[in-house]
Amino acid sequence: MKLNRNDLCWCGSQKKYKKCHLQLDEKLEQLKHQGKKIPTHKMIKNEEQIKGIKKAAVVNSGLLDYIEENIKAGMATEEIDIMAKEYTEKHNAVCADYHYCGYPKHICVSINDVVCHGIPCKEEILQEGDIVNVDATTMVDGYYADASRMFIIGKTSKEAEKLVKDTKKALELGIQSIIPYQSCIGDIGKAIETFANANGYSVVREFCGHGVGLAIHEDPYVFHFEPNESTVTIVPGMVFTIEPMLNLGNRDVFVDADDEWTVYTEDGSLSAQWEHTLLVTETGVEILSK
Repeated sequence: MKLNRNDLCWCGSQKKYKKCHLQLDEKLEQLKHQGKKIPTHKMIKNEEQIKGIKKAAVVNSGLLDYIEENIKAGMATEEIDIMAKEYTEKHNAVCADYHYCGYPKHICVSINDVVCHGIPCKEEILQEGDIVNVDATTMVDGYYADASRMFIIGKTSKEAEKLVKDTKKALELGIQSIIPYQSCIGDIGKAIETFANANGYSVVREFCGHGVGLAIHEDPYVFHFEPNESTVTIVPGMVFTIEPMLNLGNRDVFVDADDEWTVYTEDGSLSAQWEHTLLVTETGVEILSK
């Protein structure tokens, strides 16, 4: 149904349409006439929702800061899970991963050839030279933020260190590719894949970035490689993650048959991942959680 200027906006802000999203909708209509694929209204957050997501993002980034200060060789990954639980409780937040689709822990800890979804446990001890991804998703008052960081335990090989740094560079290039009203989601994947291939890495395709904020996973699906399909144009108000996973070997992965969560590289090669939650603004991108 087409809204009149003085109707309440579709976004739920309780503001009049003319003072809220009318101008954005007019721009979206122009993009549509240009043959571009436009995002649905569900992909666009209002001011109140963005405020709530930012609040969750502060706690989420703070949690990763706390882990960064304490992670070390000789530590069981279970200790990282306990840190996540205690930190979020202290800040009136919830680890959104806990029991999500049956996931048994509060955070994901993925070491060396584990691509993602590594389950913390008492038996797994961090060793000198390990590269470790810690992936945190935090919920505050019904709003979500999601980010992950790589940590190098002590000294590692030059090859592993370069993989960690280059994967972060791939994420940064994905972010830099975003020009509101001009870029599409596929441009992010193209930027990441081009850089990865040029530096001899493969890009995992089974897992992707995603919309986030009102739920852990929302549309759009954010590719880390150039897709063979049209993707939505990126516009202000969209909130999503970019989280490339690069492998030293080939891109093939498999899920552990026993725990049905832990994802490994098929060839046993090292894998790295960085993830930020991003807000698209009129002028560019704001990093909310990293």
